[in-house]
Amino acid sequence: MDKLTPNELAFIALANEYCHALEHADECESREAFVEQMLKLLPRLYIAISDIEDDYYSEAFIDSALEEDVYDIVRQRVEQIMAEEDIYLEVFLEDMKYSDTPISASVAENLADLYQEFFNLIHSVQEALTETQHEMLGQCKINFVNYWGQTLCNVFRALNHIAFSL
Repeated sequence: MDKLTPNELAFIALANEYCHALEHADECESREAFVEQMLKLLPRLYIAISDIEDDYYSEAFIDSALEEDVYDIVRQRVEQIMAEEDIYLEVFLEDMKYSDTPISASVAENLADLYQEFFNLIHSVQEALTETQHEMLGQCKINFVNYWGQTLCNVFRALNHIAFSL
Protein backbone atom coordinates (compact mmCIF):
# COMPACT_ATOMS: atom_id res chain seq x y z
CA MET A 1 0.00 0.00 0.00
CA ASP A 2 1.27 3.43 -0.83
CA LYS A 3 -0.88 5.39 1.60
CA LEU A 4 -2.80 4.92 4.82
CA THR A 5 -6.49 4.12 4.61
CA PRO A 6 -9.07 6.62 5.88
CA ASN A 7 -9.74 4.29 8.85
CA GLU A 8 -6.05 4.20 9.75
CA LEU A 9 -5.78 7.98 9.49
CA ALA A 10 -8.90 8.41 11.61
CA PHE A 11 -7.50 6.17 14.33
CA ILE A 12 -4.17 8.00 14.42
CA ALA A 13 -5.98 11.35 14.60
CA LEU A 14 -8.21 10.13 17.45
CA ALA A 15 -5.25 8.66 19.31
CA ASN A 16 -3.49 12.00 18.98
CA GLU A 17 -6.62 13.83 20.20
CA TYR A 18 -6.82 11.49 23.18
CA CYS A 19 -3.15 12.08 24.09
CA HIS A 20 -3.65 15.82 23.82
CA ALA A 21 -6.73 15.62 26.07
CA LEU A 22 -4.83 13.76 28.77
CA GLU A 23 -1.79 16.01 28.50
CA HIS A 24 -4.09 18.99 29.11
CA ALA A 25 -6.50 17.33 31.53
CA ASP A 26 -5.65 19.84 34.25
CA GLU A 27 -7.11 22.58 32.03
CA CYS A 28 -10.63 21.06 32.19
CA GLU A 29 -12.96 23.31 34.15
CA SER A 30 -14.43 20.40 36.09
CA ARG A 31 -14.46 16.65 36.62
CA GLU A 32 -17.75 16.53 34.75
CA ALA A 33 -16.20 18.20 31.70
CA PHE A 34 -13.25 15.80 31.74
CA VAL A 35 -15.50 12.75 32.10
CA GLU A 36 -17.71 14.00 29.27
CA GLN A 37 -14.66 14.46 27.05
CA MET A 38 -13.47 10.90 27.77
CA LEU A 39 -16.95 9.47 27.17
CA LYS A 40 -16.87 11.02 23.70
CA LEU A 41 -13.34 9.92 22.80
CA LEU A 42 -13.19 6.35 24.10
CA PRO A 43 -15.99 4.83 22.00
CA ARG A 44 -14.67 6.59 18.91
CA LEU A 45 -11.24 5.04 19.52
CA TYR A 46 -12.84 1.62 19.94
CA ILE A 47 -14.78 1.96 16.70
CA ALA A 48 -11.81 3.38 14.79
CA ILE A 49 -9.44 0.55 15.74
CA SER A 50 -12.19 -1.99 15.04
CA ASP A 51 -12.53 -0.56 11.53
CA ILE A 52 -8.86 -1.12 10.73
CA GLU A 53 -8.37 -4.19 8.56
CA ASP A 54 -6.48 -6.93 10.33
CA ASP A 55 -5.76 -9.10 7.33
CA TYR A 56 -1.98 -8.81 7.46
CA TYR A 57 0.63 -10.19 9.78
CA SER A 58 2.60 -7.61 11.70
CA GLU A 59 6.23 -7.90 12.66
CA ALA A 60 6.44 -4.19 13.39
CA PHE A 61 7.70 -3.04 16.72
CA ILE A 62 6.16 -0.01 18.37
CA ASP A 63 8.91 1.76 20.26
CA SER A 64 8.36 2.50 23.91
CA ALA A 65 8.89 6.25 23.67
CA LEU A 66 6.94 7.39 26.71
CA GLU A 67 9.12 8.14 29.70
CA GLU A 68 7.93 6.87 33.07
CA ASP A 69 7.85 10.33 34.64
CA VAL A 70 5.56 11.62 31.86
CA TYR A 71 3.27 8.61 32.37
CA ASP A 72 3.19 9.42 36.10
CA ILE A 73 2.42 13.09 35.47
CA VAL A 74 -0.52 12.17 33.21
CA ARG A 75 -1.77 9.59 35.72
CA GLN A 76 -1.50 12.04 38.63
CA ARG A 77 -3.34 14.79 36.73
CA VAL A 78 -6.24 12.47 36.04
CA GLU A 79 -6.14 11.15 39.60
CA GLN A 80 -6.44 14.73 40.92
CA ILE A 81 -9.37 15.46 38.62
CA MET A 82 -11.16 12.25 39.50
CA ALA A 83 -10.44 12.60 43.26
CA GLU A 84 -12.69 10.23 45.23
CA GLU A 85 -14.20 8.91 41.98
CA ASP A 86 -10.86 7.51 40.76
CA ILE A 87 -11.22 4.04 42.26
CA TYR A 88 -13.92 1.68 41.01
CA LEU A 89 -14.75 -1.99 41.42
CA GLU A 90 -13.53 -4.12 38.57
CA VAL A 91 -15.23 -7.32 37.55
CA PHE A 92 -13.38 -8.16 34.33
CA LEU A 93 -9.93 -8.81 35.76
CA GLU A 94 -8.57 -12.36 35.54
CA ASP A 95 -7.80 -12.25 39.29
CA MET A 96 -11.49 -11.72 40.03
CA LYS A 97 -12.17 -15.40 39.25
CA TYR A 98 -10.07 -16.42 42.25
CA SER A 99 -10.92 -13.64 44.67
CA ASP A 100 -13.42 -13.61 47.51
CA THR A 101 -13.09 -9.85 47.83
CA PRO A 102 -13.78 -7.10 45.33
CA ILE A 103 -10.89 -5.90 43.21
CA SER A 104 -10.52 -2.21 42.60
CA ALA A 105 -9.08 -0.38 39.62
CA SER A 106 -8.09 3.22 38.96
CA VAL A 107 -9.62 5.41 36.27
CA ALA A 108 -6.37 7.41 36.19
CA GLU A 109 -4.19 4.34 35.76
CA ASN A 110 -6.43 2.87 33.05
CA LEU A 111 -6.50 6.16 31.11
CA ALA A 112 -2.73 6.52 31.51
CA ASP A 113 -2.23 2.96 30.22
CA LEU A 114 -4.23 3.86 27.12
CA TYR A 115 -2.24 7.08 26.83
CA GLN A 116 0.98 5.06 26.84
CA GLU A 117 -0.26 2.79 24.05
CA PHE A 118 -1.36 5.71 21.87
CA PHE A 119 1.65 7.92 22.62
CA ASN A 120 4.04 5.13 21.64
CA LEU A 121 2.11 4.46 18.43
CA ILE A 122 2.03 8.11 17.40
CA HIS A 123 5.71 8.52 18.17
CA SER A 124 6.57 5.41 16.14
CA VAL A 125 4.48 6.13 13.04
CA GLN A 126 5.61 9.74 12.62
CA GLU A 127 8.79 8.98 10.72
CA ALA A 128 8.02 5.46 9.49
CA LEU A 129 7.47 4.45 5.91
CA THR A 130 3.85 3.78 4.96
CA GLU A 131 4.22 -0.01 4.92
CA THR A 132 5.76 0.09 8.38
CA GLN A 133 2.95 2.37 9.55
CA HIS A 134 0.43 -0.26 8.35
CA GLU A 135 2.30 -2.93 10.28
CA MET A 136 2.44 -0.77 13.42
CA LEU A 137 -1.28 -0.18 13.20
CA GLY A 138 -1.69 -3.93 12.80
CA GLN A 139 0.37 -4.45 15.95
CA CYS A 140 -1.76 -1.83 17.72
CA LYS A 141 -4.86 -3.79 16.71
CA ILE A 142 -3.30 -6.99 18.08
CA ASN A 143 -2.61 -5.12 21.32
CA PHE A 144 -6.23 -3.92 21.27
CA VAL A 145 -7.52 -7.48 21.03
CA ASN A 146 -5.15 -8.84 23.67
CA TYR A 147 -4.96 -5.98 26.15
CA TRP A 148 -6.10 -2.43 25.81
CA GLY A 149 -9.55 -3.07 24.30
CA GLN A 150 -10.72 -4.51 27.61
CA THR A 151 -9.05 -1.67 29.52
CA LEU A 152 -10.89 0.86 27.36
CA CYS A 153 -14.24 -0.89 27.94
CA ASN A 154 -13.65 -1.18 31.69
CA VAL A 155 -12.75 2.47 32.19
CA PHE A 156 -15.57 3.56 29.89
CA ARG A 157 -18.02 1.65 32.08
CA ALA A 158 -16.62 3.35 35.20
CA LEU A 159 -16.75 6.80 33.59
CA ASN A 160 -20.30 6.20 32.39
CA HIS A 161 -21.31 5.35 35.95
CA ILE A 162 -19.60 8.50 37.27
CA ALA A 163 -21.23 10.71 34.64
CA PHE A 164 -24.72 9.58 35.41
CA SER A 165 -24.45 9.33 39.18
CA LEU A 166 -23.04 12.83 39.86
